[in-house]
Parts: sequence; C-alpha cells; structure tokens
Amino acid sequence: MGNGGGSEHSKHETANIRYHARMIRLPSPPPQSEAELLLRCQAIAGRSLGELAQACALAVPENLQRHKGWSGQLLEQILGADARSLPEPDFTAIAVEMKTIPVDHQGRPLESTYVCTVPLDGGMEASWEASWLRRKLARVLWLPVEGTREIPLAERRVGTAVLWSPSNAQEQQLRQDWEELSEMICMGELEQITARLGTVLQIRPKAADSHSRCNSVGAGGEAIRTHPRGYYLRASFTRQVLLG
Repeated sequence: MGNGGGSEHSKHETANIRYHARMIRLPSPPPQSEAELLLRCQAIAGRSLGELAQACALAVPENLQRHKGWSGQLLEQILGADARSLPEPDFTAIAVEMKTIPVDHQGRPLESTYVCTVPLDGGMEASWEASWLRRKLARVLWLPVEGTREIPLAERRVGTAVLWSPSNAQEQQLRQDWEELSEMICMGELEQITARLGTVLQIRPKAADSHSRCNSVGAGGEAIRTHPRGYYLRASFTRQVLLG
C-alpha cells in the first residue's frame, strides 16, 4: 500500500507540474482583469524561482548582489506585466502595480520596499491626490518571495499574492508622511531628511551607484547636485498589509 500511495503521489505531482507549466507558458499576455492576474499568481504559488526561471529559459544568478531586481523581473515576465519603463502601473490594462517582497519563514517582510523616485528637480506635485506615489499605491499586487539568505536563490519559493488598496487609515498615514517630507524638500531641507523620518513612509538614496547625481534645490533656492532619492515603505507597514 505504501508503494501504491507513493506512485499515486508521484503521478499527482507530475500532473501538477505539467499544469503549472501550461499556466506559465510564455510570452504571457497582459492580464485583462484582476481575476485573471490572481489565477496566474495561484498557478505559481509554492513554485521555486529556479522552476520559474527554467520555464522562461533563464539562468538563475548565484545571488542578488549584482542582480537586485532579478526576482521581480522574472515574476513580471511570467505574470504579463507590460509597463516596462513607462510611467504607468506594471499591469497597464487593469492599473495594478506589482511589488515583490522578500519575507522570512514566518512571512514577515525582511526589508523596506521601494515604491518610486522622489521628484527633486522642481517637479514635486502640489498635493497628495496628484502625486505619483499615491497613484502607484492605489492598487498593488504584493507577491512575497522567500528571502532568507540560507535558502539558495533558485530554491526560494513564491508565496500567496495579496491584492491590496490602502484603507482610509493607511492612506491617512501615507499622506501625512508624504506632506511632511514634501514640505521639507520644497523648503530646501532635502539634506536634512534621513531614513528615520516618517512613520510608514521614508525617503532614502536610490541610485545604481554612489556617483549618481541629479538636480535639486538648495536651502537658499540655488540649484544643487545631489543623490537621487526614492520613497520606501517601512517593513512594519508592509507586514501589516501581508499579515493583517
């Protein structure tokens, strides 16, 4: 009976893998509804990055030190994200942004999450309602991926996706932080902003290397060159989103 059960399990697993392989056949067209997107997420839940990379005929890097965005790019390709570098949500037809998020064995976020760049060249939006940050966070597909270092990259599994929009209380928190940080930037106090400021939202340097510079405005209104900055959500906030 033991052998029979093992054989049946093996057949089931083989069929399951074939089913998932069909579900992620590439190239994936952009999803046309949230329901379609969630079905694709269900198809890859529990799959390893190595399995998914193999389906895409892609090599898995040894680590993410020089390939920090690799996991997200792989999952965008599989799920049919089509915005690429356009200033649009990742899934343009349904206005959904996607954020992959590394988590520990209990599903808790391991780090803060980058959202978008901070406009420092005089392009700061006049209000929270008009901000690109608010638009990016209006509808988000959170896709957790195992991220603890002891798990080899190829063996890290994709978790259960969460499709989210901020509650009134969460949006109020985001808005308050955005307004306070924006006021400092407009007052020429950019260099005084540190990652410690902000309850749920923080501003941190965001650049490919330490030599990157962009235009901004100094305390006296003069033009200055400074490091690009990005908006990040604190891990305590994204933990609330993922785990409730």
